[in-house]
Amino acid sequence: MSAHRSPVGRRTLAALAGAALTTGALLPTGTAHAAEPINGGLVLAGGALADTDSAVYGSFLNLAGGASHARIGVITAASDVPADDPNADDPATCSNSVCNGNYYVHLLKNTYHAADAQWIPIDLDHISNNSSQTVVDQINSLNGFFFGGGDQSRLVQTLLKSDNSDSPALAAIRARFTAGAAIMGTSAGTTIANGRDMVTGGESWDSLRYGSHTSTSGGHPDDLSYRPQGGFNFFTSGLLDTHFATRGREGRITRLAADTGHNRAFGIDEDTALVVTNPGSANETDKVVGTHGVSILDLRTDTVGTHSGYWSIDNVKWSYLTDGDTYNPATWTATSTKPTFAPTGGTVGSRWSDVFSSPNSRADHPYRLVDMATELVNAGRSTHQYGISYESGPTFEADLTKGTGYRAWKSGSAVSFADLTTHLYVH
Repeated sequence: MSAHRSPVGRRTLAALAGAALTTGALLPTGTAHAAEPINGGLVLAGGALADTDSAVYGSFLNLAGGASHARIGVITAASDVPADDPNADDPATCSNSVCNGNYYVHLLKNTYHAADAQWIPIDLDHISNNSSQTVVDQINSLNGFFFGGGDQSRLVQTLLKSDNSDSPALAAIRARFTAGAAIMGTSAGTTIANGRDMVTGGESWDSLRYGSHTSTSGGHPDDLSYRPQGGFNFFTSGLLDTHFATRGREGRITRLAADTGHNRAFGIDEDTALVVTNPGSANETDKVVGTHGVSILDLRTDTVGTHSGYWSIDNVKWSYLTDGDTYNPATWTATSTKPTFAPTGGTVGSRWSDVFSSPNSRADHPYRLVDMATELVNAGRSTHQYGISYESGPTFEADLTKGTGYRAWKSGSAVSFADLTTHLYVH
C-alpha cells in the first residue's frame, strides 16, 4: 500500500531541539511541587482494562490504604459530555462523563469493595467546578483518585488554567498525592500523567516519515502530535504512551522522544499497568502488573540520522517487561523473578510484515513487533530479526539485535527481555 501525502504542519528538528531546551517554559506550573517528596503511588494502566483485572485494581486500592480504607474520587472529564453521546439515555451503551463516572464508582465500590467511591463533578459542561470550594473540600476528603480514559486534551481543558497552572481542584489533588494519596489512570488518564511533551496522537509510520508537531499545528490526523507543555507531571521518569504494542506505537514514541530530547519512554499495553512507588525519587520502583507488558525505550546511546534520504535512528535499547517484573529508573535496570532464558537451539523465520500493527491494514496484527521480538528471544541460534511496515512510500524497517547487555527471562508463555538493540530506518 502506498501512503503518499503532503507533510502538513510539521516542525523542524532545530525548532524542536530549541523547545526542548527551554524546560522552564514547557513544564506545567504544578511541577514546582516535584521537588517535594511524593508519598503517594501511581497505577498507570494502558487502556482496555478488564473489569476483572483484580491485580491492577487491587494494586490501586492497596496504595490507597487497602480497600477498607480507600476513599476514591473518580474523574471522567476525559470523556464526552452527555449531550454529545447519542446513547446517553441507554445505561447499557452510554459512554460519557456522567455514566462513565457512575460505572467506575459502582465497580470500585461493589466489585472491589472500596470503602467509598464518588464522582468528582468536573467535565466540559462543568469546568467552573474546578474552582468550587465544595469540590476542593470533596477532594480533600479522599485518599485515591481514578482518571478514566477518553481524550487527554479534555483533562487539560478542565483541570488546568489557561496559563497551564493548576486549577484549585488539580492543586488539591496534587497536594493529596504529595501527602500520600494514590492516583490511577487508564488510557488518556495515564497519558495525562506525563510532564512536558505529552503525546496527543499519531501513527508509527507517519511519525517516522513526517516527524512530530505540536497539537495546535494542525496536519494530517495520523501525524505525530504532542503538547509541549505536557500534562499533570505526576510521572517524571520518561515519556508515556498507552494502548502500546496493541496499536504498534513503538515508532511514534521513539520519534517523539528523539525529537524532543527525552532519553527514556514507557509504552504500556492494554489490560496492563505500571505500578509506581516513591515516584520521582531516587528510590522509585516501577512494577509491571497485568495481562501483557510494558516497553521501556532507552535512547541514551541512540544515533539519529538519515537513511536513503529519510529519518532513521540506531541503537535504541528496548526492554519488554511482563507481570511481576520491575524496573529501577535511577539505575536503568530491569529485574525479573522469572528464570533466565538463554535457549541454545532454534532460528528465526522469514522477515515479518506490518511490524507497527497498522490501522490501514485489513489484517488484524496487534502486538506485532512484540511477537517478532519474542520469536527472536526464543531462537537461541539467531541474533537478529527484522520486519517492515505495512505502508510504503517509503517502507520502514525495524531491526532487532541481541547485542551488548541483552538478557531474557521466561516462565510458561510469559517472555520478558532487556536491552534488545533496535534500529528504525527505510527499507
